[in-house]
Amino acid sequence: MSTSAAEHLPPAYPDRAPWGTAGRLRAWQAAALEDYLTRDPRDYLAVATPGAGKTTFALRIAAELLARKAIHQLTIVAPTEHLKRQWAEAADKVGITVDPMFTGRKARTSRDYTGVAVTYAGVAAHPMLHRARCENRRTLVILDEVHHAGDSLSWGEAAREAFEPAARRLALTGTPFRSDINPIPFVTYAPDDRGVPRSVADHSYGYAEALEDGVVRPVLFLAYSGEMRWRTRAGDEVAARLGEPLTKDITAQAWRTALDPHGDWIPSVLQAADTRLTEVRRHVPDAGGLVIATDQESARAYAALLKRVCGEPPTVVLSDEPKASKKIAAFSEGDDRWMVAVRMVSEGVDVPRLAVGVYATATQTPLFFAQAVGRFVRVRKRGETASIFLPTVPSLLSYAGEMETSRDHVLGKPPGADDDPLAAEEALIAAAQHEETGTDELGPFEALGSEASFDRVLYDGGEFGTQAQAGSAEEADYLGIPGLLEPDQVAALLRRRQAEQQAARAAATSEDGSAEEDQPRDPAVYEQISLLRRELNGLVGAWHHRTGKPHGVIHTELRKACGGPPAALATAAEIQERIDTIRTWALARG
Repeated sequence: MSTSAAEHLPPAYPDRAPWGTAGRLRAWQAAALEDYLTRDPRDYLAVATPGAGKTTFALRIAAELLARKAIHQLTIVAPTEHLKRQWAEAADKVGITVDPMFTGRKARTSRDYTGVAVTYAGVAAHPMLHRARCENRRTLVILDEVHHAGDSLSWGEAAREAFEPAARRLALTGTPFRSDINPIPFVTYAPDDRGVPRSVADHSYGYAEALEDGVVRPVLFLAYSGEMRWRTRAGDEVAARLGEPLTKDITAQAWRTALDPHGDWIPSVLQAADTRLTEVRRHVPDAGGLVIATDQESARAYAALLKRVCGEPPTVVLSDEPKASKKIAAFSEGDDRWMVAVRMVSEGVDVPRLAVGVYATATQTPLFFAQAVGRFVRVRKRGETASIFLPTVPSLLSYAGEMETSRDHVLGKPPGADDDPLAAEEALIAAAQHEETGTDELGPFEALGSEASFDRVLYDGGEFGTQAQAGSAEEADYLGIPGLLEPDQVAALLRRRQAEQQAARAAATSEDGSAEEDQPRDPAVYEQISLLRRELNGLVGAWHHRTGKPHGVIHTELRKACGGPPAALATAAEIQERIDTIRTWALARG
């Protein structure tokens, strides 16, 4: 079989490529392909950020192996039914015929097909069927989003049983691995410097590298806080401000109140997101938006709100609908403004024109967050940006601030806090991966009211903006950022708008008279933390320009040097220590 068709597949499927890359493999794909063909391994793990082009890379490998007769057929394992069809369509473009309708009950496929596409659940249901296929003919198994093989012990055992005889196995993932006790089949583990087994990738390509190469879009996270009121199952009325230091249960209840479609928070955020989408569509006319909802009832309510906001009915995609995949495909190929989905649009689902997102779900695992963000980073042309609206919840802000940090899969219990200053945070993340803030966990609950206020913008490891009411001119300054800008231009514009707003507020304060100046007060804790964060972000920005390191990497280095949680969760004393540390670095460098 010739590989010419695979050679002409765009760097990222379907039919798109970032500026300057059409007609050839991206640098990471070419390097990984050369590495694979040189080493000729039986097992290979490629970790690449969403939107980098893992599908194209894997199909190029398949085409090469088929042409060399190293394999005679392939099996593609994907997380969902929709992704099975997406893989089959991509394979067809390079002359590899794949049957996405193959099932354990059917157990047979036409000789017209070179391979089959199945789900991890399907493999778990019929492992011996797939084992027999591998034993009968030399097979390449492509394990897409391979971390799903660790979702449960039964899935992992089934995958190992089914594909142990395979001639070749190519594992792919685009989201951070987790810390748990379920080993992922066919992944190599090696002890780190603390003796903890960690997954070892054969080739890695992270978000920071992809952003620098122009392969993915930069992401603006627009966080919204606000006052929430609700009634507990005991009949008590509670009020709290989303984003302030709260207990886990209170945070979860405030978060649920914010997402209630009958309050004012979610309508205000949807209005802001639609305003942002309008701005983006001035430069990218077919740009689309996606609202990720917790459940079907909320999804339908959000769709009704969006119709009132923009005058157009959005596409609603529910996971149990038989036509869900067709709806996604139609939205991807059209130019409608909005789609509302319940978990259906997750990892691997390809809608390249998505540019604005609303994280309106109570799911807070790092894996799901990374998968959700991955739907918006796929580049079609140079200068595109992504904007994601989310509630000011500490865990979400932490994930957003660590976009440039990748995680390996860790087996076993990590060392205690005395051994590693980051162990406590790692343990919390590991625990969070096994839980979601569900509506059933918190018992009877009644949302009474909510208000939205613009909190901040998170971008490239930094924070920008001054707290403002939804619908204010200060909020509009950030919603009106042009839809086509280079990453450095985005950062410069954010800094300038923040400086202008701070100057305007300072001038307004001075015009109020000198009475308050005669009686100075100590700033409140939240004001101290806000000022320190901005000072730290300014120093990190200066260090970035001096060293070339991404903002997120610098923040991570400061955490390693000083200890403590991410900046979004740090105390005033912890932030001050990081400020002093980075100043020490600057003095030492001269």
